[in-house]
Amino acid sequence: MMLSADFVVLASVSYVGLLFLLAWGSDVWARQGRGAFLRSPLVYTLSISVYCTSWTFYGAVGTAARNGLEFMAIYMGPTLVFVGWWFVLRKLLRIGHGQRITSIADFLSSRYGKSSRIAVLVTVMATVTITPYIALQLKAITASLQVITQQTAGPTRLSALDDATLALIVAAGMAVFTILFGTRNVDAREQHPGVVAAIAFEAVIKLLALVAVGLWVISGVSEGPSDIFARATAAGYEVHETAPFGNRWITVLFLSAAAVICLPRQFQITVVENSHEDHLRTAAWAFPLYMLIISLFTLPIAYQGLATLPAGANPDMFVLTLPLAAGQDGLALLAFIGGFSSATSMIIVASIALSIMVSNHIVLPLALRLTDDLSEAGTRGFARLLLMSRRVSIALILFSGFIYFWLTGESGALATIGLISFAGVVQFLPALLAALYWRRATMAGALWGMAAGFALWAWTLFMPSFAGSHPRIADWVAQGPWGIGLLRPEALFGMSGVDPLVHAIFWSLLVNTGLLMLVSLVTRQSATEQDQAEAFADCFAAPATGTAVVRARVAAEDLFFLAERVLGWSRAQAMFSQAGIARAGARAADAVPPAFVSRLEREMAGLIGAASAHILLSKIVEGDGLSLEEAIQIAGETLQVISHSNELERKSAELHLTARKLQEANAKLHTLHRQKDDFLSQVSHEVRTPMTSIRSISEILMRETDLPEGQRERFVELIHQESLRLTRLLDEILDLSALEHGERDWLNRPIDGGAALARACDVCEALARPRNIHIHRAAKGPQVMVPGDPDRLAQVFINIIANAISHNRAPDPVVLVTAETKGDSWVVEISDNGSGIAPEFREAVFEKFLRLTAAPGTAGGSLPGLGLGLSISSTILQKLGGQIDLVDGPLSGACFRITLPLAPEPEPQEAALSVAAS
Repeated sequence: MMLSADFVVLASVSYVGLLFLLAWGSDVWARQGRGAFLRSPLVYTLSISVYCTSWTFYGAVGTAARNGLEFMAIYMGPTLVFVGWWFVLRKLLRIGHGQRITSIADFLSSRYGKSSRIAVLVTVMATVTITPYIALQLKAITASLQVITQQTAGPTRLSALDDATLALIVAAGMAVFTILFGTRNVDAREQHPGVVAAIAFEAVIKLLALVAVGLWVISGVSEGPSDIFARATAAGYEVHETAPFGNRWITVLFLSAAAVICLPRQFQITVVENSHEDHLRTAAWAFPLYMLIISLFTLPIAYQGLATLPAGANPDMFVLTLPLAAGQDGLALLAFIGGFSSATSMIIVASIALSIMVSNHIVLPLALRLTDDLSEAGTRGFARLLLMSRRVSIALILFSGFIYFWLTGESGALATIGLISFAGVVQFLPALLAALYWRRATMAGALWGMAAGFALWAWTLFMPSFAGSHPRIADWVAQGPWGIGLLRPEALFGMSGVDPLVHAIFWSLLVNTGLLMLVSLVTRQSATEQDQAEAFADCFAAPATGTAVVRARVAAEDLFFLAERVLGWSRAQAMFSQAGIARAGARAADAVPPAFVSRLEREMAGLIGAASAHILLSKIVEGDGLSLEEAIQIAGETLQVISHSNELERKSAELHLTARKLQEANAKLHTLHRQKDDFLSQVSHEVRTPMTSIRSISEILMRETDLPEGQRERFVELIHQESLRLTRLLDEILDLSALEHGERDWLNRPIDGGAALARACDVCEALARPRNIHIHRAAKGPQVMVPGDPDRLAQVFINIIANAISHNRAPDPVVLVTAETKGDSWVVEISDNGSGIAPEFREAVFEKFLRLTAAPGTAGGSLPGLGLGLSISSTILQKLGGQIDLVDGPLSGACFRITLPLAPEPEPQEAALSVAAS
């Protein structure tokens, strides 16, 4: 059976009724204390997806069909913001909770001295800039209903209605539903679990609907994305991006990143409705994942529509028209509900957020200024005023969206309308970032900057959107007002040939930011501004509790009456009782503490906004002077605070020094750990090499029994040599380990250094003769006494001379050994005329297992040895009180210099005793 328009309307009304029941039930569960899941990170993340409106559901496919990958920028901007949540979103939430923020207008007015002018300007700007966005939702719902109507056979009730009438009916229905849905209580700061639950439910519905259509497109009517793109190419469409990442793409990316912070509905959900800051950790990855899934099928749906639907079909409606064209009525109904859900969620949250701003920052301040008698209305009258103003505001906001829809007519694609709103709300961004990070920003700077940016946005982007239906505006866009070409909205001051969106953003943000900075630098902050600037900039340093600028003198009874009027009797009574403030009796005359007045202001701000709360309190709170005794007391307290501050600074310096020492010790531990790993790795490598040789040769001897006797003897000799090499390696490793850990310490005593050197040379003569190497020794001089152990010192000399012999590849190899006394030291140099040591190894020549390589331009590669001899020699000399260095010597090869301190000469008395004893 074909899908009928009447059935779709019935399904839409039933869906709205389901949302209302879900919201009502969620509120009931929350009041009964059973709403923990409603305040979970999952529900919070899904509610943030109110960002994905009918623009995302329908318009992203239309954008992909018209402009290729431009639709991706709409998703990537919010992704960057949420992935980098630590820098902006975390600070917004901390300030929002601490300052009891109710809206983006309340946020900016609170930072800039609780200024009502800032609040009014932001409210007006938000209302005007969101108007095209609401019109976009009305256009999407109307267009989708018209698509269903055109598919219905025969006349229907909807087919007799034109677009304007249908849009008016939709707007009226949305207004009634939103009023019933979102104005059941007065407290703007109180979370709305029912609204958030309904928005989260709608997020699931639109995701399921879009994924269902996408899966059907790539698997039900095609053989996959490649088949879809091939058919689109065959139909004459370009599927490859011809000019990716141009200035318009970057502009859309920037706008979407700013919009996810500055849109009133996003601020409402992300900041006001947040119940715990840690929920941002989940949203930081879950919300980008949600947008990734919802964008996966955009290109396949777009190109499937271009390839299969008739020419002239509206790309914005491909999600709906593709199932209808294929007779998939159930899928088409799900797609319609998904698009309807996307539109209603935006309308509900945006209308609630804007109505709170209008009632708190326009209606209530006007009512307060029109009367000075605070006793005219009680609590019910006060609440009735707020509720009535919010309900009327919702109706007027939706009606203004309809008016924009009616006046602009067929103004263009859904994405075009949405970008107009994005460009409008981005005018909040400079003031918002300055509120977070620039203490010097002033109320005047923010006011002038936002006002100028808003005016330029209205002239360069908002007004031209009416050009299609109004000849006078079209003439202004083409020729400029009164023929002044420099004032053309889309070519301001002669800047032509630029995309209108890029052009508008350039001029509006340039002037907005420039005036914010310039005016802030030439104006001064009020005392309240200074306090709020510190509270916002240092929101993580201390709780954002506000500061009493002057000493407050106010009667407790008057303050209670005001609190009762705004908060209600029960809440006001609880606050006064908890603070121990008496309203009658002997203590009634006691001064109300300024901290309590600040706290009461914050509680009232959670209901009516910071600016209105400030105005109310200013009517009854007066500042007074200080007596001499009070001034002396404050001075004494100040000195005490300074003393405590100095003590804290001293302790902080000590902690800093301790922390630095711990860091250094930690760095040393890491270095030692790394050296240990390197040592083990090198040991295992050196041990594995001879073991592998022994195992391989043994397997040959076991497997091949008929080997010739000569070859068998050669293999046995190789096993013997590798075993000796392994034994020598293990001995040297154990020797080095024992030396480093002090397990083979000795008592240094005066010994004859020359005798140890001569002994080493004699031992090495046996190594030198088979290689025809000559060891030239300097003539033996007088006896030189050095502190040490003769065997260990001889071991050092043998290691160095043996290295010089085994590494020397010169045609006429020579090893030169010299010794002389220099001052209080005995210096021995052992050099050769070999190839020397490559430059890259000179710094690390004494490290364990360093296998030296011949110098460039010489024969050889890796030189023989285990790589432990020099390390062992260096360790021994350190224990002897000496050192070994690689220096430039008299011959062409390497030269090692051993320096040892001379042993002190014995005292005359000790020498006499020694002779007598002999």
